[in-house]
Amino acid sequence: MNITISPSILGGSFANMQDTVKLIDQSKVEYIHFDVMDGDFVPNLTFGPQFISNVRQYSKKIFDVHLMINRVGKFLDDYVKAGSDIITFHLEIDENIKELISKIKTNNIKCGIAIKPATPWEDLKPYLNDIDQIIIMTVEPGFGGQKFMEDQLLKIEQLKNYISQNQLHVDLEVDGGINYEKGKKCVDAGANILVAGSFLFKQENLTQASNQLYDFFN
Repeated sequence: MNITISPSILGGSFANMQDTVKLIDQSKVEYIHFDVMDGDFVPNLTFGPQFISNVRQYSKKIFDVHLMINRVGKFLDDYVKAGSDIITFHLEIDENIKELISKIKTNNIKCGIAIKPATPWEDLKPYLNDIDQIIIMTVEPGFGGQKFMEDQLLKIEQLKNYISQNQLHVDLEVDGGINYEKGKKCVDAGANILVAGSFLFKQENLTQASNQLYDFFN
């Protein structure tokens, strides 16, 4: 099984984001992960659709956009136009989930749903036939650099079993505290996409670190 690596630019310097995107673009990884936070759904505030649009020209990678925001429906068109290839929103928002999935898919963009650590994976069941990926959060969403929650591994395993048993075509992505050791545990549990942020940016060379993580799992 091919393991997809999705470096999160949240770990980089906001002053040099276009350079960060260029460095990841030079690597073997397939995705670039954008953690969009609104200061409302989560306590932190990051960037919006204009930023994604601005850096789109610097990369041919798949833009894996994770919306940790409320009012997804209001801003969805902006993220579509910005050049997102995959848009993932949170199950915990107070909106019509089916409508949002339909709107994303109508634009020929892949759709994902993310769940926080406290949310049971079973809550995803009504939507699994309609989406392309799930993001399991292994930290509380809001800030990078948090410690990996080991208790989420069982959730990954159970969800993977359900996907396999029902022959669903859904990617299982894990976001939060990923390094070599934690990433291997997630892959062993059934994940096939790994988001890595802080760990990659602690290394001396971002392109090289991304390549090494890719090679380790492939």
